[in-house]
Amino acid sequence: MLYDITLQIDYSYAAPSDRLRNLLRLMPPDIPGVQRVIRRKLTIDPAPDERRDTLDFFGNAMTSVVWHRPVEAVGLNLTARIERFPAPPLLDLSPPHETLGAEIIAHDSIGPEAPQHFLGASPRVAPLPEITAFARDCLTPRMTVLAAIEAVGRALHRAMRFDAEATTVDTTPAEAFAARHGVCQDFAHVMIAALRGVGIPAGYVSGFLRTFPPPGQPRLEGADAMHAWVRAWAGPDNGWVEFDPTNDQRAGTDYVTVAIGRDYADVAPVLGVMRSSGGQESRQAVDVLPLDTLRAEPLRQP
Repeated sequence: MLYDITLQIDYSYAAPSDRLRNLLRLMPPDIPGVQRVIRRKLTIDPAPDERRDTLDFFGNAMTSVVWHRPVEAVGLNLTARIERFPAPPLLDLSPPHETLGAEIIAHDSIGPEAPQHFLGASPRVAPLPEITAFARDCLTPRMTVLAAIEAVGRALHRAMRFDAEATTVDTTPAEAFAARHGVCQDFAHVMIAALRGVGIPAGYVSGFLRTFPPPGQPRLEGADAMHAWVRAWAGPDNGWVEFDPTNDQRAGTDYVTVAIGRDYADVAPVLGVMRSSGGQESRQAVDVLPLDTLRAEPLRQP
């Protein structure tokens, strides 16, 4: 699949801020065999006094921006063309979940893809006995790791209800799990806690999800969304696999990755500090427009 992606995030401040610093993770990366960046551009209005584009530890594109003058509003605009490749058939070559610990110990790299980084507590996800017990109830003796990952994700999809108004960006996995509802961030954090609780390394993926309008209704401009799902390590042969517990499915060609990390704290699209006497308001609009891969032109709507 070939996609043209646009993201517009606008912030307005009740009073001009005399100091503003943001850390942005908004630009999709090249991922060999998964997705290819044909072009991408992040524009910022007003132009910051300082801008630095670099990579973080996990290889995510990271933009640091600073304003040294009063700012009343900030607009962030991403435009990108991304080719998303279909995943090859996934054969289950993963070991029984009871033996995964030995495979993790045998993994001799400490690079960003090492499973050891995704097994213990992280800033937003700590061990939770009630979530671990839920995950254990999903497992059977000698179940493979890949089957265990999907069993936990599917069980959480059945147990939790999506509710866009139920939680905030600061809701903890414990709160979301206790209430059994939340948004994609909550589903992802609870699944990460559940998998880590039974010894399966798991991390957080932020990105874009192509959405489909209801039957018979036109596609609405700006109605797509940033999304979150889970990546988990299924052993040395299968490696990292991705599952979306919000939608009860593996992440496929409708998904475009922006950043990966241990949890939301590692991949927050906009993270910053400001000095102002008032609050702020924000607005976000996303378009994930599929293109004809032969002509690279927008597909006609039926």
